[in-house]
Amino acid sequence: MYKINLQQIEYFLAVAEKLNFTEAARSLYISQPSLSKQISLLEEELGFRLFIRNKRMVRLTPAGEVLNRRWRQSFTELELSVEAAGKANASYEG
Repeated sequence: MYKINLQQIEYFLAVAEKLNFTEAARSLYISQPSLSKQISLLEEELGFRLFIRNKRMVRLTPAGEVLNRRWRQSFTELELSVEAAGKANASYEG
């Protein structure tokens, strides 16, 4: 089982959306070196690279593209689940 937390996934999704570590870090209110470190740790845990990066550009690898699509869907499902649970709780208390 992989030791990945939701924050790492959130960080990955931010970089995947912006394709820029500095902009992603700014949107997450963390430093760029901290974000880079977390992405490196995530890649190490997974055993493959998620991004192709150099000083001029950032691109998703094919594996990164798959995880971006699937993890975005999972995050959407997670949000919908919490929303549904909140509605169920409201009707239970009401």
